[in-house]
Amino acid sequence: MYGVIKSLAGGIGRLVACFLPFRLVPLCRAFLAYLYTGYVRRNFASWGEGSVMVYKPIYMLGMRYVHVGRGTVIEKDACITAYDSYDSYDGQQTFKPCIKIGNNCHIGVNVHITAIDGIEIGDELLTGSNVLITDNAHGLFDWSVMTVPPVERPLVSKGKVRIGSHVWIGNNVCVLPGVTIGDGAVIGANSVVTHDVPPGAMAVGMPAKVIKQVSRSQH
Repeated sequence: MYGVIKSLAGGIGRLVACFLPFRLVPLCRAFLAYLYTGYVRRNFASWGEGSVMVYKPIYMLGMRYVHVGRGTVIEKDACITAYDSYDSYDGQQTFKPCIKIGNNCHIGVNVHITAIDGIEIGDELLTGSNVLITDNAHGLFDWSVMTVPPVERPLVSKGKVRIGSHVWIGNNVCVLPGVTIGDGAVIGANSVVTHDVPPGAMAVGMPAKVIKQVSRSQH
């Protein structure tokens, strides 16, 4: 049966290729992205002109707490969550989350942005794929919760995340709670950002450390 389905699907693909030149595929994807954006944008707190969410995200929650600026692209397989409540073993928690994404940002495939407090992203952010930006975690690192399944632990935040303008974040980067990344900073691939990164700095590693700094006086 699997072989029949495989052959049938392949045949349909070849048939479609006769009528749909490959060069038109990007146009079809763009059409689908704008169609989906038109459908979903009303769920957001604000949505800037010309911004696009590429079909389809993996999961979205609490979009009424999410602001997106103008001309921003959020690539496919995004997971964006803003929790105003959470059920833990201690009972129900309540939060006042806010996620703000600036103008002309390009956020890569499979991004995960999650907040219970606040995440602020400036203009013209560029990220690679598989980037995590979070202001919260499942419980503090304390023995009192170690016997509780992680999913049942209370959500806690060590503070808001602030990412400046013109920042470049590489593939597979984790930006953790309470971190500020200054304007123009570069975060190398596979880094875990646990402390503030100053403007114009390049930070790499786990945890990320500044390896290069550019000052305005160098221009």
